[in-house]
Amino acid sequence: MSQSCLDCSQRADRLFCDLEPDAFREFDQIKSLESWARGTILFREGHAARSVFLLCEGRVRLTVCTESGRRMTLRIATPGEVLGLSAVLSGRSYEVTAEVMDSVQVAQIRRHDLLKFLRQHAETCMQVVGLLSEDLHQAYGRVRAVGLTRTRHSHTA
Repeated sequence: MSQSCLDCSQRADRLFCDLEPDAFREFDQIKSLESWARGTILFREGHAARSVFLLCEGRVRLTVCTESGRRMTLRIATPGEVLGLSAVLSGRSYEVTAEVMDSVQVAQIRRHDLLKFLRQHAETCMQVVGLLSEDLHQAYGRVRAVGLTRTRHSHTA
């Protein structure tokens, strides 16, 4: 496994992977590449958000705990996704639990390093804003879909 993102062949159109050359070299210095086995928990819902994880290879299951204590799968994250971003940027706890489904490779960036990097690179900061906005709109869409499904079931019952 290469420890440098500069050597990666998977860099097309991914946040933090398509930066200007100088910014990309700086990003490469603040991240650490790690491999994790199936079943590993990258972070847990309710725990302090200390790092973001850029998923380079593999899949990660994102779950939340229901009021009854059961785990509910929200979705499966795939390569190119940034996990834990909103929690790290807001300084809050992780909103979900991220569990490795098969062997993964992730670039991990500590909160302090990411915030410093974003302050120095306005263009990347704006890409992050766009990504968070897109995430919010997708969440709205999922809520609408759940609401419509429940409304249909209640009208047919």
